[in-house]
Amino acid sequence: MAAIRNVGVIDIGKTNAKVAVVDLEQRRELGVLTRPNTVLPGPPYPHFDLEGHWDFICDALKDLHKAHGIDDLSVTTHGASAVLLDAEGNLAAPMLDYEFTGPDDLAADYDAIRPDFVETGSPRLGMGLNLGAQLHWQLKTDPGLLDRVATVLTYPQYWAYKLTGVLSNEVTSLGCHTDLWRPSENRFSLLVDRLGLTGRMAPVRKAGDSLGPILPDVATRTGLPEGTPVTCGIHDSNASLYPHLIAREPPFSVVSTGTWVIVLAIGGGDVTLDPLRDTLINVNAFGDPVPSARFMGGREFDMILQGRKKGCSEEQTEAVLNREIMLFPAVDPRSGPFQGREHHWSVDDTTLSDGDRFAATSFYLALVTAECLAMTGAEGAIVVEGPFAQNRLYLGMLEAATGRPVEASAGSVTGTSIGAALLAADGETQQAGETGAGGLVAKRDPRLTNYARKWREQLR
Repeated sequence: MAAIRNVGVIDIGKTNAKVAVVDLEQRRELGVLTRPNTVLPGPPYPHFDLEGHWDFICDALKDLHKAHGIDDLSVTTHGASAVLLDAEGNLAAPMLDYEFTGPDDLAADYDAIRPDFVETGSPRLGMGLNLGAQLHWQLKTDPGLLDRVATVLTYPQYWAYKLTGVLSNEVTSLGCHTDLWRPSENRFSLLVDRLGLTGRMAPVRKAGDSLGPILPDVATRTGLPEGTPVTCGIHDSNASLYPHLIAREPPFSVVSTGTWVIVLAIGGGDVTLDPLRDTLINVNAFGDPVPSARFMGGREFDMILQGRKKGCSEEQTEAVLNREIMLFPAVDPRSGPFQGREHHWSVDDTTLSDGDRFAATSFYLALVTAECLAMTGAEGAIVVEGPFAQNRLYLGMLEAATGRPVEASAGSVTGTSIGAALLAADGETQQAGETGAGGLVAKRDPRLTNYARKWREQLR
């Protein structure tokens, strides 16, 4: 069998869907096509446009294969999502948007059946952020749904199913605050039975397992060769973590950024996680529990900037430091370590320039990230993946606030596609090359350290 060089990656984030071609040897994206991940309003409820995504995926694979050649396929998606299939393999119900508040209406009923945090490592979250709460709400509000559901698939594995016809689940998505998985025992929680879904969960496979070749109709539609293999797939934050798991010695931590900022601590100190502060146990590609914390950093950035230009001058950065212009949490109070708080500024924010606002918000995001790192017992180097790796203010403040080296991921603005592509690589290719680090942040500025200290003092 010929060596795999270029991997086509289906990468569905909460904000955008993309298809990329990753060169495994160089660990870089050769081509990328994207579309917005627009939520459809319903009926019957806000849901993701799976049909539109599938058309986009097939067309993108066709164009990218023609331009670069694709040897293998892999998948990564956001978490807190699953797809319900009927006996014919079609949708039994639309895939609910996890930001829909409907599940909150049945919160008391759901709380009565969900397992404890000590069992699942899954904190109780609002809306549909606990996948179990989504399923509970769907089954209760659609009395005929349970009879229609033959199979439950975690979201990356739905796309793998569309490509291959093979039904599967995978632990990184099952372990993403679903309430459905017991990380310490590597098995389903009691919630599966309480929801009536025993026997309907697809078999659990490893993220790097090959599910088989693409279906003939997929080959015809995309132009990919018949026999093109498809890898099972992985949750997006764990995709960012994967290249470092196979190349680094612990302790270290990875900060995966995008709509969500996810902190994943590997080999850190012993801590007691607080579910009320949005800490949780994720599960990595090898099935191991990973202390984690999260907040909606990318969403908060957009909420504060409100379409303003992203960037600032040195003079504006100096002004923010000298005037100690500070933003305090929580911009989005529904998640993160400061849930329930109302955000505020240390100054009248109507007096701020766009650059002032950008600088202060970048510092704020770094300081909340530092809090997440502390809560998870993170030690050693900090690697920042995704869009925030391009933000020098964020990186500098994160290093100042933690007192530890920070590395910015080089190359692509997101590490998820690279990590998902590496699932398709053999052991030799996985170990080859760099981990994607773009070097250490510049020497620590004592003014940043002072700013971080004062922010923490005023936060209390």
